[in-house]
Amino acid sequence: MPGSTPRSAAMSPPPLLPLLLLLPLLIVEPAEATLIRIPLRRVHPGRRTLNLLRGWREPAQLLRLGAPSPGDKPAFVPLSKFLDAQYFGEIGLGTPPQNFTVAFDTGSSNLWVPSKRCHFFSVPCWFHHRFNPNASSSFQPNGTKFAIEYGIGRVDGILSEDKLTIGGIKGASVTFGEALWESSLVFTVSRPDGILGLGFPILAVEGVRPPLDVLVEQGLLDKPVFSFYLNRDPEVADGGELVLGGSDPAHYIPPLTFVPVTVPAYWQIHMERVKVGSGLTLCARGCAAILDTGTPVIIGPAEEIHALHKAIGGIPLLAGEYIIRCSEIPKLPAVSLFLGGGLV
Repeated sequence: MPGSTPRSAAMSPPPLLPLLLLLPLLIVEPAEATLIRIPLRRVHPGRRTLNLLRGWREPAQLLRLGAPSPGDKPAFVPLSKFLDAQYFGEIGLGTPPQNFTVAFDTGSSNLWVPSKRCHFFSVPCWFHHRFNPNASSSFQPNGTKFAIEYGIGRVDGILSEDKLTIGGIKGASVTFGEALWESSLVFTVSRPDGILGLGFPILAVEGVRPPLDVLVEQGLLDKPVFSFYLNRDPEVADGGELVLGGSDPAHYIPPLTFVPVTVPAYWQIHMERVKVGSGLTLCARGCAAILDTGTPVIIGPAEEIHALHKAIGGIPLLAGEYIIRCSEIPKLPAVSLFLGGGLV
């Protein structure tokens, strides 16, 4: 879901506002670690002017939970990609599992899905799958109220406890949110049903343990590591994959560059600079950057972003957003991001 970083967990910004980047996390573990693979399947959007409400009533067909990938032992839960902006996949909650699509979001730390008990006038509920506690034999009520204020709207509900199924992992007991009210139209037209946060515990509302932390604590992952591979090829259905427990050497050329996390809340790191062509340097003295898989845009300080778009011919819209004519893309200068002493 776009702009998913929760405001309620926001921290005081560094001297330059964080720049949000949709990039693979540069994390690796020994090859012998058991990897849980969650493939990213590309969704072809067709015309860019499509009706946003078309297709949201019927979620994209996905492989069943735990379906194996041909030629590989680790189990798969499919992820889908929409408009190069939303990366999401299927999980299960309850016994038997009730399937939901969720955005895997490094900018937040809670798991929530719409509830069967959601408010009648909460329109997003009617466009997505809803969790039914009465249909799960392993459901445990919690009842604590929660609220998360995202950049795109607010979600209110109650916490509950049940079993999580993700990839080949089954039976993890997690605390998750049943959304009773979703305030934004964006939630209505977004493909995922909910959000699964991959951020640090400090970001989680009501002190809930993030799902990945739970998998590690319950001994269901070999290593406390995850990684993303994002496939940008528009001609193929494969959108990449999320790997739990390590990373796949098939998706990078060694050696990896390790960039330390500067603030263990968001996946915040130090970025050295941004170069536009050969004549313009932004973030010249370095700035903070957040690796946020829940954000489909690059965001930065207004003055720097204005200079960037002036150099590449961006057309201003409302609220500081810009668009680029597709026909102009082949003529644009390269925009280069420098992290960890090298070029991304």
